[in-house]
Amino acid sequence: MSDPSSRLNIALAMPQDVARRVFPARLLERLEPGLNLLSTEPLQEFDSPRSRSLLARADILITGWGCPQLDETVLNAAPNLRYILHAAGSAKHHVGQACWDRGLQVSTAAEANAVPVAEYTVAMILLANKNVLQLARIVHTLHSAVEPEDYYPQLGNFRKRVGIIGASKIGRHVIRLLRSYDLEVVVADPYLDPEEAIELGAELVGLDELVASSDVVSLHAPSLPSTRHMIDARQIARLRPGATFINTARGELVDQDALLRRIEQGDLYAVLDVTTPWSLPTDSGFYVNPNVLLTPHVAGSLGSELERMAASTVEEALRLSRGEALRFPLRAADLAFTA
Repeated sequence: MSDPSSRLNIALAMPQDVARRVFPARLLERLEPGLNLLSTEPLQEFDSPRSRSLLARADILITGWGCPQLDETVLNAAPNLRYILHAAGSAKHHVGQACWDRGLQVSTAAEANAVPVAEYTVAMILLANKNVLQLARIVHTLHSAVEPEDYYPQLGNFRKRVGIIGASKIGRHVIRLLRSYDLEVVVADPYLDPEEAIELGAELVGLDELVASSDVVSLHAPSLPSTRHMIDARQIARLRPGATFINTARGELVDQDALLRRIEQGDLYAVLDVTTPWSLPTDSGFYVNPNVLLTPHVAGSLGSELERMAASTVEEALRLSRGEALRFPLRAADLAFTA
C-alpha cells in the first residue's frame, strides 16, 4: 500500500447530478492507490466550511459542467492546488486568468467529447448524400414505397464533396472517420497548412470555395467573438443548390435569419443540432420547414458516452500519480482559438 502522505488529494467540483451522471462508482475506484479522493460528494460551491476544508487539502480538482468560477478568492483557499482536470469539453466557464497566473496545469476531456459529435456528423453526412430524410418524408406522406432516383437521381455518397469548416478536435476526427468512404473531403481553417490537411485526409481550400463547391458543409469552428456569423448571408447565398448544411458547433456562428430565408427558397437542406437560442421561439420557421432537421443538442456526449469523458479524466489523474505529464493539456494561449 502506498504512503498516504505521498498521494495526491483529489476533490470533485460540479453539481451533484452531474457527478452522478458522469462518474460511475467503479471509475472513481480506479483512483487508488496513488490518489486520494477526499470525498465522493462533489463541491457544488466554494464558500461553505466543508468546501473550504476540502479545497485546503486538494492537489487536484476534477471539475464538470456547472463548476463555479475558480477566482482569486477560491484559489487562495486552495494553496496546494496544482491541477484542474475538466471532465468535459470547454473549461472557459470556470477556468480564468487567475488559474493561469497561479501556474495551474489544466486538462480537459475535449478529445473524448469530440468522438460522439464526429460520429453524429458522419452519420448525418451519409444520410444527407442519400437524401434519406427527404425520401422518408415522401414515403410517410404518400403511404407508399417510391423509386428514390425518380426524386433524387444524383443521390449517393460515391465521390461527393464534403466540406469541413474548422480543423478543431471535432473537425479533425470527422475527417479521420470519413477516410473510410469514397468521398472528396475539403477543409477550411486559417490555422491549418496544406501538408497537415493532407495528412488528415483532406484538401485545404478557402472558405468561399468550400461553401460553393461542397455537397455537404459541416461547421466545426469554435464560438469566439471573431467567429460570430462567420457563416453570413453572403456565404449562405453561395451554398450550392441541393446542398446540406450541418451545424453541431454553435448557433451564433451562423446568420440564422439568412439561413432560414435560403432554406425557404426550397433548394437547401439543414441539419441543426444547435441554434441560438437553444430553444427557438415557438413560431420559428425552422420547426415547420420540411428541409430542416432539428435535433436537441444530442451530438455531444450523452448517456453511455459520458463515461468516456470520465474515463479520460481519471486516466489523466492516474498519469499524474505516476509522475507523467498530462496527455490533454489546455494552455492559456489555446483559448484564443478554441471553444
